[in-house]
Amino acid sequence: MKKVINILILIMLALVVSAQTNKEACQWMKKGEWRNGFTKAKPHKSLSIEEFYSQYQKNTKQWNTLFQWLQDTDLENIPKGKQPIPNSTLMASVEDSENSPLEKRNTESHKKKIDFMIVVKGTEGFALLDHNTSTISVPYDEKKDVMRYNYVKEKTNFFNVKAGQFVIFFPSDWHIAKVQTKKKDQKIRVIVVKMDYVE
Repeated sequence: MKKVINILILIMLALVVSAQTNKEACQWMKKGEWRNGFTKAKPHKSLSIEEFYSQYQKNTKQWNTLFQWLQDTDLENIPKGKQPIPNSTLMASVEDSENSPLEKRNTESHKKKIDFMIVVKGTEGFALLDHNTSTISVPYDEKKDVMRYNYVKEKTNFFNVKAGQFVIFFPSDWHIAKVQTKKKDQKIRVIVVKMDYVE
């Protein structure tokens, strides 16, 4: 009985700490210091605020460098291709692309990197996979830092991200990008930056 009570106490403490962290993360997000002057885009509602808060605290300099660069750069007219971000090891991939049918898109997740994606023009379709019904189709490739999945379409969360919004996919976010939307025009300009994931 004593063991059960101790376990219950530990669970209660964990819940209290989790709620406090969540509250801190939401206040931090709302305050907006993370922006470092960045005003060109807003986070999409799919963003895991707690995870973003945690990663920002662990790697503040890199996140500040990213947001500063985004603010100082003409995102609509910067040449497509790989663009090094000054004073960092970060590389921005500027992509003029198109959404395509779901069956032509790859699933992915990463262990070492975080996908930061800002939509500059058009509307990009995304999907987040359900962990309970998805299974690994291609095991983790350490060199490419990618893992692929089989998934159940009906259990998948589909959403659109329009110009002026960004998404951040952490290792726990098994996702699909550039999914065809119901919009007439599927053309997009998106900038992808691989941020370091800090354990």
